Amino acid sequence: MINCVIIDDEPLAREGIASYVNDVSFLSLIATCESAVEYSKWSPQQPVDLIFLDIQLPKITGLDFLKVIRNPPMVIITTAYSEYALEGFQLNVLDYLLKPVTFDRFFKSVHKAKDYYHLLTRSQTAASSPASYFFIKCGTKYEKIYFDEVLFVEGLQNYITIYTSKGKYITMHSLKMLEEAHLNNEQFIRVHKSYMVAVNKIESIQGNEIFIGAHRVPISRNYREQVLQQVVMNKLWDKSK
Repeated sequence: MINCVIIDDEPLAREGIASYVNDVSFLSLIATCESAVEYSKWSPQQPVDLIFLDIQLPKITGLDFLKVIRNPPMVIITTAYSEYALEGFQLNVLDYLLKPVTFDRFFKSVHKAKDYYHLLTRSQTAASSPASYFFIKCGTKYEKIYFDEVLFVEGLQNYITIYTSKGKYITMHSLKMLEEAHLNNEQFIRVHKSYMVAVNKIESIQGNEIFIGAHRVPISRNYREQVLQQVVMNKLWDKSK
């Protein structure tokens, strides 16, 4: 849903745009304002995604308002004056609607807003989401490794072996480099100077060994307490409590 605000000093114009907004399923009208000053004083309880903005407003024009507002949402100009179109587009408005605004022209404009909104939200999601995979060089090939497929990693001098649910991959890297660059300490834990394991792949711990499927991974004395605390104690069902 795209949250909309109408800024227009003409009551009939506000009512007309509001009726159009109410007829479009993906738009939600959260406020109407008579001026940019009123909008600036208003504290929205929901994020504003789209403003329908008139140009000729009291105290400060719509275009001057756009010049001073920080991080404006999407803006569609609604005005009776065609001569401001170029300046409006230079201020990155999404569209420029001339009054009286017809519904078919309005409908085309808000669909443009919908497409742009989806593009923005996809980009923001991709930017904020951690990568689900990384690449390593194995011989002459570059192999994609998905984090959720990694079982454990073994380091041997100048190369490492990454064991996954699909097989194992050998690459010329140090375990320390892989730990710092790719494997965060919430999903993976160091259990030995030569081993890191995926926490959610651990099936059991017995003595100084971790069992992951058919694999046995050693736990060194220096890491044992940390491993037990992070892996076992935080999830242990204590029947005495």
